[in-house]
Amino acid sequence: MITRTFTAVAFAASLIVSAAGALAAAGRVEAPQAAQNPQAPQSWKGTIAQGGVIEIKGVNGDIKAAPASSGEVEVAAVMRGRRSNPADVRLDIVQHGDGVTICAVYPSPDGEANSCQPGNGGRMNVRDNDVTVTFTVHVPAGVRFAGRTVNGGITAEGLSSPLSAETVNGDITFATSSYGAAKTVNGQINGSIGSADWSEALAFKSVNGSVTIALPADAGAELQATTVNGNISTDFPVSSSGVVNKRQLRGTIGSGGRTLEISTVNGSVSLKRM
Repeated sequence: MITRTFTAVAFAASLIVSAAGALAAAGRVEAPQAAQNPQAPQSWKGTIAQGGVIEIKGVNGDIKAAPASSGEVEVAAVMRGRRSNPADVRLDIVQHGDGVTICAVYPSPDGEANSCQPGNGGRMNVRDNDVTVTFTVHVPAGVRFAGRTVNGGITAEGLSSPLSAETVNGDITFATSSYGAAKTVNGQINGSIGSADWSEALAFKSVNGSVTIALPADAGAELQATTVNGNISTDFPVSSSGVVNKRQLRGTIGSGGRTLEISTVNGSVSLKRM
């Protein structure tokens, strides 16, 4: 069920505790390489089955995804800190039935251990730790990408499988020949979807930032676009099925069928034709 109204506080909280879903089975897992010094990259390389997911979960730092040149997933993490010690932050790698989840696990400020788990699981409680962990991920064709952080942007370009991206403080930029979904609280979303064959509802949401999504020219969807302080524009003809004004637009694009939700509070909504 799609939630059509939300507050910034509730939305931010949901991003911190939720993660994108995953599909299919995982391949082999290798242990991370030991860092030679606190700022040396830590890395992982492994095979994930077609339809499986590589899920990256961070707290402070950007996540960048790009196509892989081989059939293996490659992940590198660079840790930097000013007051806090990067050596106190570790990478945890979890193999599960849907793929592989890799987390930046910080020391817990309250004595209860943080943990890395796929999807909505795990605990990542961080306070007054300024270590940033920047992830670079190379994703083979046929492997889903899911990226989530709290303080950082997410970039995923040139991919060929479904993707999802969630952050609280940061922009999201993505391009895939498949489809995707994205959420942020304080940031913009700029995305390009190359396929209109998604089956479940797609949502692109921000609170403080504009949202721009590009779709194939022959895309069909049931559009739900809303903003509070901004405007809505679309390159597609929309057959109205509800409220239509500069801040709310509900209707059918092309042959319809699939749900496409684009919303923000402070910002504009733009739907582009590729």
